Amino acid sequence: MAGHNKWSKVKRLKAVTDARKGKAFSRISRDITLSAKAGGGDPEGNARLRTLLLKAREANMPADNVDRAIKKGTGELPGVTYEDITYEGYGPGGVAFIVKVTTDNKNRAAKAVRSLFARHGGNLGGSGAVAFQFVHAGQILVGKDKASEDKLMEVALEAGADDVISTEEGFDVRCPASGFDKVLHALDKAGIRTDSAEIAYIPTNTVAVTELSVAQTLVKLQEALDEDDDVQAVFSNEEMDEALNAAARGE
Repeated sequence: MAGHNKWSKVKRLKAVTDARKGKAFSRISRDITLSAKAGGGDPEGNARLRTLLLKAREANMPADNVDRAIKKGTGELPGVTYEDITYEGYGPGGVAFIVKVTTDNKNRAAKAVRSLFARHGGNLGGSGAVAFQFVHAGQILVGKDKASEDKLMEVALEAGADDVISTEEGFDVRCPASGFDKVLHALDKAGIRTDSAEIAYIPTNTVAVTELSVAQTLVKLQEALDEDDDVQAVFSNEEMDEALNAAARGE
């Protein structure tokens, strides 16, 4: 898989601290609020909201948090106005980055992201600077203990997925961004639990990282971006073996 191993990242996220769980809940809450604002608070008539509720369930997010997020989106509770912004840039070693932000203050967000890139040996670019190196698509990971390959392929492809890629760790389901909600809903209806599900920027070409110093700086940039309150997701196109990845993280 391109970039630092997606399954390894998922495993690390599953071992998050309570503080990190709070950040995860905050991200999901913002997405739910935006979805409810755009398409209403009824998941039966709002496919995107239905998908986010599945995500909230997978994260063990408290029902009260979910309910408040929906009501903020529908206007039943007061809330701030969020907007989605995508930033593009290059990190150490020429690695391309796409950073998704959901914020109530785009000036603050832009300043913070630009500063983090500069502080960690990278630079922020304009729109389109690196997007051509990625494909915007749905990516759903399913562990081999969750479903057989035949069953998963039957359900996913019938729902509109483009491909089901088998790896040592599990299955990587790819689908058009526009069909992501339908595929995820079909998997849930079939009782197939997912390990990770998102509309991602998947690299079409990668940059090999072999030096520890570059890997360490790269990891620091990724972690700094991930810790920013406005950042929802970080995508990059480095190719790094797991031993170097672990060494860069001091593991």
